[in-house]
Amino acid sequence: MALATAPRPPPLLLPSKAINIPNPPSFDPHSRILNSLKQCTHISQLKQIHALTLRSTSPYHPKTFFLYSQLLHFSSFLDLNYALQLFNQIQNPNSFMWNTLIRACANDVNNKEQAMRLYFEMLEQALVSPDKHTFPFVLKGCAYLFDVSEGIQVHAHALKHGFGSDVYVNNSLIHFYASCGFLDLAEKVFVKMPERSLVSWNVLLEGFVQFGKFNSALNLFREMRNTFDPDGYTLQSILTACAGLGAFTLGAWVHAYLLKKCDFNLSIDVFINNSLVDMYCKCGSLELAHQVFKRMPKRDLTSWNHMIRGFAMHGRAEAAIRCFDKMIRTERFRPNSITFTGVLSACNHKGMVSEGRLYFDMMVIDYKIKPALEHYGCLVDLLARAGFIDEALGLVSTMPMRPDAVIWRSLLDACSKKNTSVELSEELARQVVESDRDIGSGVYVLLSRVYASASRWDDVGLVRKLMTDKGIKKEPGCSSIEINGVAHELFAGDTSHPQTKEIYQMLKVIDEKVESVGYSPDYSQHL
Repeated sequence: MALATAPRPPPLLLPSKAINIPNPPSFDPHSRILNSLKQCTHISQLKQIHALTLRSTSPYHPKTFFLYSQLLHFSSFLDLNYALQLFNQIQNPNSFMWNTLIRACANDVNNKEQAMRLYFEMLEQALVSPDKHTFPFVLKGCAYLFDVSEGIQVHAHALKHGFGSDVYVNNSLIHFYASCGFLDLAEKVFVKMPERSLVSWNVLLEGFVQFGKFNSALNLFREMRNTFDPDGYTLQSILTACAGLGAFTLGAWVHAYLLKKCDFNLSIDVFINNSLVDMYCKCGSLELAHQVFKRMPKRDLTSWNHMIRGFAMHGRAEAAIRCFDKMIRTERFRPNSITFTGVLSACNHKGMVSEGRLYFDMMVIDYKIKPALEHYGCLVDLLARAGFIDEALGLVSTMPMRPDAVIWRSLLDACSKKNTSVELSEELARQVVESDRDIGSGVYVLLSRVYASASRWDDVGLVRKLMTDKGIKKEPGCSSIEINGVAHELFAGDTSHPQTKEIYQMLKVIDEKVESVGYSPDYSQHL
């Protein structure tokens, strides 16, 4: 093997514990060095072996080239910078060597761009062609960097080199397009695949779930079951989709499938069980979520965060706080930003102002966690809804970041119910509009309520006219229900559903029944 004219590395220091290099009777330096590489566990040992290779082998011997490919392979795991230096000394590296470095760089967070540079350098030199092992790692780098233009180029290269039907390359293409949000292109690659593996289905499922296309994920899952049995990755994605849709029946089926048909180790897997806890919480079954949580043989911080958030969203503030206390005092977990979001949300749901202040201070002072926008949002909403509007405004004024429309809207909502000054409400409405130009109808409806409370009916009319002129309609309420594994969404005032007539007939029956037992609807907030 010929080496480049670059100077050799400086003298290498021997490790404190030198590697044992045997000297067999029939001396073959290549076999001797290769055996030593198999024992290598530290970069200092590898440097020693590299120095021995330079001293005892001929660069023109055919076995030396293979030896350098193995040196490169091992160094890519032990010290990537050293591997890159070694690679630059090799004249005319083969595809294995290129792929080794591209893989190592693509798997390293700080060297994704280097993987792309190596790939295009390989193409430019035109001495070797990329193969089916090259494209998956290059596409992995593109996905991490959200580099759509280069990823599309790599897709074209894969087709040009005849890998358009390769299952591994196509799986990587699906992952790349899905990670960058191009789900239609990911699905197009998937549909055109002549052969699919379970990974193909899982990657597209994960893409749908990542971008909130939960119904698409469930439909794909039903189709997948005709060909493959789900594995842990499948189940985790589907549980997330069920949580997003409130699809309790399918989520419970996944749980039963996990217990009856999956390996025991999978049934106790912490990530799967975390997804189960989250799914049951979001599907309204807090007790089942708590059962899964209590039976987990091992819990991580995410497990506790899901349970705290589950208690919070169901209005069980005291249970959420007890769970938090047990987590930090008994189990000795250190809470993170997400933990305190759940705790503050619990205080907000229950109107626990003193506790909300306490936990916000605990987060900042005791755990040195810098409050994020959602933490400020929880405390501002809690204070404002409890009538501490001046304190809430004071907190907003101390925020290190610009308040978003949600925070301003929560203040405006509180003002619309507390009969505060119209001027303050108008200023808050202006802040909402400045924070989010695409605000929908909410701010106009709240401002209408403020004017109505002050009996400024002319201003109510002006707001309504402004909404009409801008083509803004009040956003309809939406509810969802799962029937026989299918999620149905129902919008207020909607007539597009094929069973609209039956729906409104049933709604009329429900209205009559609740009115017959003394229910009287409150229209005070209806504008």
